[in-house]
Amino acid sequence: MASNMEPVAVNSQKHDPAWKHCQMFKAGDRVQLKCIYCGKIFKGGGIHRIKEHLAGQKGNAATCLRVQADVRMQMLESLNGVAVRKRKKQKLAEEMSGFGNPGNSIVEVVNNSCGLNSSDLVLLPVPEMIEHDGDMDVDGDREDGMSGKSGVRKKKGRVRKGPDVLNSSNAALVVYPAGNSKRASSLVNMAVGRFFFDVGLPADAANSPYFQPMIDAIASQGAAAVGPSYHDLRSSILKNVIHEVRYDVDQCTAAWGRTGCSILVDEWNSGKGITFVNFFAYCPEGTVFLRSADISRAIDSADVLYELLKEIVEQVGLKNVLQVVTTIEDRYVIAGKRLTDTHPSIFWTPCAGHCIDLMLQDMGELPRVKMVLDQARLISRYIYSNAIVINMMRRYTFGVDLVDLGTTRSFTNFMTLKRMIDIRHSLQSMVTSEEWMESSYSKDQEAYAVLDTISSQSFWSSCASITRLTDPLLRLSRIARSQKMPAMGYVFAGLYRAKEAIKKELDTKEEYMAYWSIIDRRWEQLQRHPLHAAGFYLNPKFFYSLEGDGHFHIRSLVYDCIERLVPDQKIVDKIMKETAAYHSGAGDFGRKMAIRARETLLPTEWWLTYGGGCPNLARLAIRVLSQTGCLIQHKLDKIPLQHLHKRTNSLEHKRLDDLVYVQYNMSLKHMSSSDKQHEGIDTISYEHIDLVEDWVTEKEFCSENPARKGWMDVDPPVVNVNAVQLGSQIDDVQALGAGFDDSEIFEAAKDSEEEIADKNIGNE
Repeated sequence: MASNMEPVAVNSQKHDPAWKHCQMFKAGDRVQLKCIYCGKIFKGGGIHRIKEHLAGQKGNAATCLRVQADVRMQMLESLNGVAVRKRKKQKLAEEMSGFGNPGNSIVEVVNNSCGLNSSDLVLLPVPEMIEHDGDMDVDGDREDGMSGKSGVRKKKGRVRKGPDVLNSSNAALVVYPAGNSKRASSLVNMAVGRFFFDVGLPADAANSPYFQPMIDAIASQGAAAVGPSYHDLRSSILKNVIHEVRYDVDQCTAAWGRTGCSILVDEWNSGKGITFVNFFAYCPEGTVFLRSADISRAIDSADVLYELLKEIVEQVGLKNVLQVVTTIEDRYVIAGKRLTDTHPSIFWTPCAGHCIDLMLQDMGELPRVKMVLDQARLISRYIYSNAIVINMMRRYTFGVDLVDLGTTRSFTNFMTLKRMIDIRHSLQSMVTSEEWMESSYSKDQEAYAVLDTISSQSFWSSCASITRLTDPLLRLSRIARSQKMPAMGYVFAGLYRAKEAIKKELDTKEEYMAYWSIIDRRWEQLQRHPLHAAGFYLNPKFFYSLEGDGHFHIRSLVYDCIERLVPDQKIVDKIMKETAAYHSGAGDFGRKMAIRARETLLPTEWWLTYGGGCPNLARLAIRVLSQTGCLIQHKLDKIPLQHLHKRTNSLEHKRLDDLVYVQYNMSLKHMSSSDKQHEGIDTISYEHIDLVEDWVTEKEFCSENPARKGWMDVDPPVVNVNAVQLGSQIDDVQALGAGFDDSEIFEAAKDSEEEIADKNIGNE
């Protein structure tokens, strides 16, 4: 950029949307504009030429190749609207002259002037007085200066009450053409915003799957819509929703006899000294909330936990329960094993997701990994401390955020490291751009450190290596936590792949054994778990790709599983005979379509389709493969558990009990239909600061820095990050592949089992 060009501030009178996407400079007496995306300078043509440049419209300017898609669309709409608006203004002015005719109503005049039928219009109620800009446009951009209900120019600061169009005694009606009204949208947005801020709803409540249907239902009723009262919500509406939820729950419980279910035990601390245990039942049809218990006074008591587990199992039905899943804290281990002694047909299973999280925590503390994570956090903290730099980063990455939000801090750490690899070239382009070099925020010591790190080949090589080491564990965690697909048939294979990737990445046995020992230590309780072994064995995708003899110890664990889950010895004998056909791929198992379907069908679907010749084995396989391996990740701060366990009126207590039941199960229903986590959430939002604190919070907090812009200047991130922006994304299950021929991995697992068995004997 020429040194004689001086930046000029864009004043508040410039309302065209294109001004937000360019910078203005003065060179002598001439004003020049610069595109903030590609840096192209325009010496003439004004803001209209910049708009054509951003819109990619051929004519007076070259197309910008770096502009975001949503900005390009906005500029196109603006360009198309200018010519149309001029014609409409002229026509409206002519036809509004007929407004004085007593025979014409307001709606008829607007219909005629816009060429619309009354069915094409939306009538929106407007409060008598709104202390806001009269046109209700948040951007303050009044392009036509005309009121939606008359041809009179409105004064800023208030909306005057209009004629009583629909016999409404307390609201005026502004008429907007349906489907294309910024003012109508702004009216709705401001009304919703005021409600959110008044009652203290978090912004992510707008991500609820019930939010837009609520808006649609209100809009469908037009001006006649009246919201429910306080008593309606507490009584009749809650009653109706309870019936809806119970119907959904009944659909799940009806499947328990065929698929069995897993009892999930989730502990939650309110932060005020109160600890709750929540019980859920999982099956492929969905997860349902069963009950909640306050264990604050007996938090360390394994006996209390055992009694609660026993009650829940009996409530669900002993014949329906295959396993109880908890964390690996000692009191849960004791209670779980005591439960299996009481009911031998049930397994106690540690949460696979929790075990994987602990593995990643341990790996993050290894000196080599910790050093790279610290360097990556230095980059992230600097970017997220400055609104200008955040906006620049999001422009260069086409709206993709640097931090990738995970379910725990450890997952966030390694997912973000992988995200940085994906956007590496965008970050490098940013810090070597003219815009970065000339900016004041690139001159301090921390910025130089960021530049050095992003430009360092060794840093990126280390990031790539660590990503290859940890990515299989991240994939396994996503599979284990999935609410859309039972995980039991995949966990064993996923752990094998994690060890295999570590061995391939590291050169010496000493190096990869350091990582393997972390996995074995955290996986100790699951290493010899019969249910996981049976899930691997009964998944045809993996079973028919086994090679060598190193896996024979798995078959022994499968036999343990059969003996525990099937109490009838005659059926056990039938199952053992039927396994011969499965081993050899005989009968329907050997059909060409069955062989192809090993890769395309879910394991349970495969057994339903091709297991008819082995009905007893197929029935067992479906029950085993229908189980999960992980507790659910669920936010509890919106559910009034604390009030539920307080002393209160007995009738109100029952209402609260039903309210908790409704809130939990409505949320769980949505979780089972989508695995998208944190969609539409801003990385720096306070709701998830516990997960991203190390990546977005400065070491020394400074609330006021005049050199940095405020939160209002930060551009939002892209809501849906897709493969185009981050490169090709491989399906987690497909990434598990086939072929299990590394005997060292199987032998290591077998040795680990023997060591644990010897230790248990020694303890006895």
